[in-house]
Amino acid sequence: MGKKIVDGAYCKMIERLNSTNNPSFFFLNYDLQDYKVQNFVVIPKHFFVPEIIEKRKPLSENARRAGWIGCNILLQDIPQSGKIFYIKNGKPEDKEDILKNWRKTLFLRESRGVDLRGWILDVMSCIDKLNKKEFTLDEVYVFENILYQKHPDNKHIKDKIRQQLQFLRDKGYLEFLKRGKYRLT
Repeated sequence: MGKKIVDGAYCKMIERLNSTNNPSFFFLNYDLQDYKVQNFVVIPKHFFVPEIIEKRKPLSENARRAGWIGCNILLQDIPQSGKIFYIKNGKPEDKEDILKNWRKTLFLRESRGVDLRGWILDVMSCIDKLNKKEFTLDEVYVFENILYQKHPDNKHIKDKIRQQLQFLRDKGYLEFLKRGKYRLT
């Protein structure tokens, strides 16, 4: 599906993401030869935060809609648990797996404020990048500089990482194994 998807007006997208009724997104791609669906994926609305929206350059003054600013959805910035496949690589997914994947992150709907959800999603993305079921706190700390670049006003990144890991543990997304060691559920 690629790393990003071209979308509509930037201002309207940000407005919708900050509202209480932002939408879930459905994405589909298919084989152009036989029109067979290759991937059909849903990204639940609680995974959409302004940080995954890239502002495009305004259209040139010679364009019919001069000055209009569009946006891209940065799929690579969405945690894997936020991509719920119904069809993956041309094969339908099991209904029970789809429902389990939906339920696994419903706690994010409860998260108050887009900023708080952004932090949770950032830490979930860091865990994804480790590409392992069990990991240590020190392995997540490796992303401290990346998280600082995304959140430059926060001077306590390691504390925030621990806070988000505790939140994810309390919501059943992670299991605490022993001091500094976690497992994805």
